[in-house]
Amino acid sequence: MAILYAVVARGTLVLAEFSAVTGNTGAVARRILEKLPPNADSRVCFSQDRYIFHILTLDGLTFLCMANDTFGRRIPFAYLEDVHMRFMKNYGRVAPFAPAYAMNDEFSRVLHQQMEFFSSNPSADTLNRVRGEVGEASIIVLVFDFRLRVLEMFIRTIMVDNIEKILERGDRIELLVDKTATMQDSAFHFKKQSKRLRQALWMKNAKVLALLTCLIVVFLYIIIAACCGGITLPSCRS
Repeated sequence: MAILYAVVARGTLVLAEFSAVTGNTGAVARRILEKLPPNADSRVCFSQDRYIFHILTLDGLTFLCMANDTFGRRIPFAYLEDVHMRFMKNYGRVAPFAPAYAMNDEFSRVLHQQMEFFSSNPSADTLNRVRGEVGEASIIVLVFDFRLRVLEMFIRTIMVDNIEKILERGDRIELLVDKTATMQDSAFHFKKQSKRLRQALWMKNAKVLALLTCLIVVFLYIIIAACCGGITLPSCRS
């Protein structure tokens, strides 16, 4: 399983939690929660060893998951957005006042179920599907895909910080904003733009073909008129 741990919290107060691994993952997650600024909507990532902690803060709540560092960022954040939607639908009204682990009995099963889906189901990776469809359309999309990969690698390089060293020093954790959502939106917009471009090119080619056809007809008529003695073709008629 690529996503191994998830927690829903209000500040440092844990409301629901599920872990597919043993160890001190929960303790590390709580120390991260202590470092986050209160009531600030954000998307951030931290690394520790071979794992990445992905954090989505919305509506006064924090949704955190831990995944393998090779799993990327799109799917973990898609998982967190799905968890946020389900949690707010069921507990949005009581979440601001709920005590610790108030939703754990019910929602830990949801965390586990969605964790398995986003870890193993290929349809969870929406952006990869979009890339596949757009990549078949034209060579322009292949160039875009290459740039997207370079941008993703660049973001991966600048976003990852060593949380273990930061926690040992007690320094302030610098939050780095993840650009995955923006990249995903750009892919959909680019797909639409590529379709419009293909349609515009087709119309242009059709107009050029029609113009060439008209010119050929006029040219042939001029040759025939010259051979037949004038525009009315008197010689050819007789």
